[in-house]
Amino acid sequence: MYKATGIGPFKYYVGIQSLAHIATREDRVCVLNILGGESSDVTPVSHAYSGGNIAFGTSPGRRGQVLETTLGAIPVYNNVLEGLQDGHRFNCGVVYLPPAAARDGVAELIRVNPDLRKIFIVTEKLSVHDSREIRAMGQGNGIDIFGANSLGVADAWNEVRIGGALGGDHPEEALRRGSIAILSNSGNFTSTIATYLRMGGWGTTTLISSGKDVYIHFAAPEFAFALANDARSRAAVLYVEPGGYYEQEADFTKPVVACVVGRWKSRLTRAVGHAGAMSGGADDARAKERWFMQKFGVDGLFTPDQPVFSAKGAVVTNIAHIPAALTAVMRENAARPDFDAEGDLALKPWFGANHGMVLPPDLDLPVVVASPPYGGQIAALNRQVGAVMPRQSMKDASGASRMDAATQVTSLHGMTMLEAAQQPLEANVLLALLHEPGSANDRHLIHVAIASALNLHGQPALAAAEAARQAGSSPNTTLAAAAAIVGPATQKAARHAMHVLIDQFVAAGLQDAADEGFAAAPRKFDLPAAFFSKKADPRAQAMLAAIDARGAKSAILRCLRELPGHPTADVVLAAMAATVAWGPLMRRRISRLTAESLPWWIQLFGTLIGASAPASQHGANDFCGIATADILGRRSLAEVAFVALFGLEPRPADLFSFQVLIGLLLSNGPGTISAQGAKGAVSADGPEDPERIQLNKCLIGFLSHSGYTHGGNGFEGISFLIEQFKGSGLDDPGHPNHGIDLAKLAAGYVERYAQYKADKRSAGSGDIQKIPGVNHPVFKDKPVNFDPREVFIRQLFERRGETNVFHDYYRVLVQTLHDAGVSRNVYCVNIDAVIAALLLKMLWQPFRDGSYPTSALETAAFTIFLYPRMLGCAAEVDDHMNRGRNMDTRTPASHCRFVA
Repeated sequence: MYKATGIGPFKYYVGIQSLAHIATREDRVCVLNILGGESSDVTPVSHAYSGGNIAFGTSPGRRGQVLETTLGAIPVYNNVLEGLQDGHRFNCGVVYLPPAAARDGVAELIRVNPDLRKIFIVTEKLSVHDSREIRAMGQGNGIDIFGANSLGVADAWNEVRIGGALGGDHPEEALRRGSIAILSNSGNFTSTIATYLRMGGWGTTTLISSGKDVYIHFAAPEFAFALANDARSRAAVLYVEPGGYYEQEADFTKPVVACVVGRWKSRLTRAVGHAGAMSGGADDARAKERWFMQKFGVDGLFTPDQPVFSAKGAVVTNIAHIPAALTAVMRENAARPDFDAEGDLALKPWFGANHGMVLPPDLDLPVVVASPPYGGQIAALNRQVGAVMPRQSMKDASGASRMDAATQVTSLHGMTMLEAAQQPLEANVLLALLHEPGSANDRHLIHVAIASALNLHGQPALAAAEAARQAGSSPNTTLAAAAAIVGPATQKAARHAMHVLIDQFVAAGLQDAADEGFAAAPRKFDLPAAFFSKKADPRAQAMLAAIDARGAKSAILRCLRELPGHPTADVVLAAMAATVAWGPLMRRRISRLTAESLPWWIQLFGTLIGASAPASQHGANDFCGIATADILGRRSLAEVAFVALFGLEPRPADLFSFQVLIGLLLSNGPGTISAQGAKGAVSADGPEDPERIQLNKCLIGFLSHSGYTHGGNGFEGISFLIEQFKGSGLDDPGHPNHGIDLAKLAAGYVERYAQYKADKRSAGSGDIQKIPGVNHPVFKDKPVNFDPREVFIRQLFERRGETNVFHDYYRVLVQTLHDAGVSRNVYCVNIDAVIAALLLKMLWQPFRDGSYPTSALETAAFTIFLYPRMLGCAAEVDDHMNRGRNMDTRTPASHCRFVA
C-alpha cells in the first residue's frame, strides 16, 4: 500500500502543494456514471472548455456507447478496468454515482489505477460511515479528495474544469482570468461570486466548490496552504456556511474576504440545506463571523455604509458586498483590481408591470433594454396575447383549486368557497373560467350570454334530455344526454368569431373592453362578411336589447353595431365573451385557448341549466313561464336557475340561500371522482393538441362520474331531517317563533339512536350507521368541535337575521348526543348538514303541503350539486387543457394489481 506522507504542516496526507496544481491542462479524467442525468449535461461543457480532458466514462451495461461533445465522442465502458485495458490513462476521477454507490466507486478507482491522484465527488448526502471509509482510502493511497456534495473545481488561468458545473454553460464568460481564488461551501454561489468579482474588476485563479456534506475532504486549512504557495493568487474569497470547525483551523497568509451566511439556522435543531450546516454548538454563523474577525483584526462586519476591514481581510454577510470589501482590503495592500470594472449586478428589470399600482420611486425600477438575444425574446413576449403555461403531469394535481387541510375550506383561483358563497351566480361562472369574479358589467354580459341558451324549445338537446328523463335516468344522465348534443360544430362560428375579434382588437390597441369611448376615430375593421346579415337575427336582437336594458357596456359590441349590416347571434355571443375575457386575457391570467373556449362553455352551461327543466317548461317565447325578454333583461341567473331546478318562484331569502349553496359547492378539485372523470377525458383527447378536445365530452365525463354517493348524497341529510320533523307541525322553518321544542326532539332521537347502537353491539355488529351531517374526520378531537365552514354559514345568516330551524336542530343534536353519553365529546355539525338544512328550508312548505313529492326533493338535491360542480369541473378541465400532457392521468402498470 502507498505510504501517505504528503507535504505541508499537516498531520495527515495532503498532496496538493499549490492551487495551480488542482486543475491543469495535463490532467486526464475518468467520469463514473457519465451518462447520468447531471453528468450528461455538464461533462460535454467541461470537456470542451478544458480542451478535451475526459479520457472516458463508465456506465454499467452501456459499453460501446458514447457521450457526444463538440470535441468528439467520449467512450463509455462498463467499468474503470475496461477503459484502462483499452489503453486510456487518467489521474483524476469524478464521481456522479448515487449516495449508496459512491464509496464503492471511489474504491474501484483507487483499486485499479495506481496513477490516480485526485478524486472529485459530486454526489451529495453521503453517509458518515461511507465518508469515513472514503477518507481512509484517500489517506492510505496518497489521493486528494474534493467534496462530497461538490460542483468540482475550475481554473481560469488554465481554462480547465473538473467534476461539475462551475461557470455554468459558458465558463469562458463567467471565469475571467485574474488574481483571486475562491473556496465556497455552495457550488452555485462559487460561480455567482466569480461573476460579482468580474463586475468589480477582479478576475479569478482557482475556484473550488468544497461542498457541505458532513465531511469536507479538501477544506479551508488545505485551501489556505495551497493559496500561500500559488504565485498567481493575491487574495481569496470564502463563502462559509454554519457547521464544522474547518475555517477556525485555517492559517491564511494572504488577504481574505469571508462571506459568512446562515444566522437564521441557529434557530433550528436539524440540518437544513447543505447537510453539514447544522445548528447549535460553537460552529454557527455568528461564531464563524467572530473567528474571521479575530483573524483579520477587525471589530465588525463590512457593509458599504460602514466599511470595516484591515489589510488581512473583511467579513461580509451579503455576497453583493464582496467586490467592495475586496477592493477596500486590496487597496490597503497597495493592490489595484485586475481590470476595469464591468458594471454591477444591481437589479435592472427587462420587463415589468405595475398593474395600475402607483409605486414609490425606490420600488418603481425603470425597465431597461435587454441584451441580445433576450431583447428580441422579450419583444415577442410582449406581443403574446394571454398566458402560456408549462406542460406537466396533472394526475392528482390542479392549478385551479386548492384545499386548506386545516380548515377543509377549498379555494378556486384564490377565492375560498366561503367567499364564493356570498357572490352571485354570474360572478362564480366568471371565477371558474376567467380566474376573476368580474365587474358588475361583466356579470350583466355573462348573464345575457348564458340566459340566451337556456330555452331549448325545438332543439335536439331538449329532446335528448327528455328521452333520458322519461327513461327513468338519474339527473346527471339526463343532463349528459343534452351535453352530448352541444358538440364542437354547434359553437364553431362563435369560437371563430372570438378568434378574429381578439386579433382585430389587440391590433387596434384596445385596453379596456368596457370603454365605449374606444376607437372614437373611425377605424376600418377587417371582419368577414359572414359576421353580418342583411336582416336582423331575432336571437341577436334579443341579446342586444337585453344588454341595453341592463346598461351593460362593450367597446367591441359598440364597434360591431356601427359597422354596416346586422351582427349575427354567434358574433354577438363572441363579442360578449371577448369583452368579459379581455381584462384577464390582457393581464395574462388566462390563456388565449381559455378565452376562445368561452362561447362553448357558455352554450354548455345554458343548455344544462335549461335541460334540468322538463320539455313542457320550454316555450317558443318563454322558459318556465318567464318571458324571454324578462329572463334576458331583468332576472338574475340564480333566479332563472332556481325556477328551472325547483319549478318554484324564489323568495328573496330562498334566492340568497340558493346562491350560498352554489358557492359552497363550487370547487371540484382533482381528488373528486367526478373531476377525475372530466380530467381523464381531457387527457385522453390530448391536451397538447387542444383542437381535439371536446368540452362537452369532458362535462359528460364529470356527469357520468357523479352519482348517488358522490353528488346525490345530499338527500341523506334531507331524509334525516324530514324523519326528525315528521309530525312536528312545523309550518315555517324560517320563522323565529317556529314553536318546535328542539331539545325534546333531539332527546327523543338520541334515545332511539343509543338503543340502536346498544342493539348492534349486543348482536356483535360493528356496522353502526352514522348520523348524516354529524362529525367530521378532521374536526373531531377537541372537547367541543366545529366545522369552520358551518360556523361561517351560521354567522352569515345570523347577521342577516335569518332563522333556519333545521340548522338549529343539528346544533342541539350534537350537544344532546354528548350530554346523553352517546358521544365522548361534542361532535361538529359538518358542511353536509348545512347544505341539507338550507335546501330543505327552501322546499319545506311545498313538500309539506304535498305539491313537492319526495322524489322531486331527491332530484333537486342531486341536481343542485351538479350546477356548481359543473363550474368547478370546467375550471379543472380548462386548467388541464392549458397545463396537462397527453394521457397523463393514467395509472402506471406497475401500480396496478390483479384481484381474484
